[in-house]
Amino acid sequence: MPDNALGRFLRARREATAPAPETPGRTPGLRRGELADRAGISVEYLTRLERGTDRSPSGQVLLALADALSLTADERVHLYRLIKADTACAPPAPQPLRPTVRKILDALDPTPACILTPAGDVIAATPAFRAIAGTDEPNLARFAFSPEAKAHYPDWDAIADTRAAALRAAADLNDHAANALAFELSLTAGHAFTSRYDKAATLPPTTGEERWGDLLLAYEVLHLPGEDDYRMMVYFSQH
Repeated sequence: MPDNALGRFLRARREATAPAPETPGRTPGLRRGELADRAGISVEYLTRLERGTDRSPSGQVLLALADALSLTADERVHLYRLIKADTACAPPAPQPLRPTVRKILDALDPTPACILTPAGDVIAATPAFRAIAGTDEPNLARFAFSPEAKAHYPDWDAIADTRAAALRAAADLNDHAANALAFELSLTAGHAFTSRYDKAATLPPTTGEERWGDLLLAYEVLHLPGEDDYRMMVYFSQH
């Protein structure tokens, strides 16, 4: 990260955040000790973050700082991108689908179906799936915790639980993309995501129902053989 961008951003937001209650005559903004108290971290650690001597804070620390600074959704995304720019290493590229798997998808059309990575990236789908997905976002978990998701999923709470559980299962198996996405969502979606992710204690269901808009869809999850641990989700209308 060039020029300690993370530290500069945290310091600028701290200095722009009004203390409560405001004290007449004092310098505007939070002191380091005040922000550290709000976030539940030490002043020494906050100092290291602002000076750039520590550039690898945990997702829990960043979420606490984001809440303490009352960051907007856009600012939380920016904070995540600052961390990603400093620590990112390119994850392994998804392996191409076997031609036979693509033929299965072709044969399923016009049934909604997709192929997912462990982290929930849609790497192939039938046109019918694209038509009802409600978004161009290529990751099911990221969309589930986006501002648009609740309007698309009438039973959003249940779907959010399922998507968080699927991501947790993949992250627990040390999937690089799943861990990175969980870190991202802990910042951008906050408690709505972390409360579900942290308590996920069971594997996500492989069959069930989901309501997408006006559609009630039954689904089956089929795990494909191979080292990439891809899975196929097939949806059937209940109407």
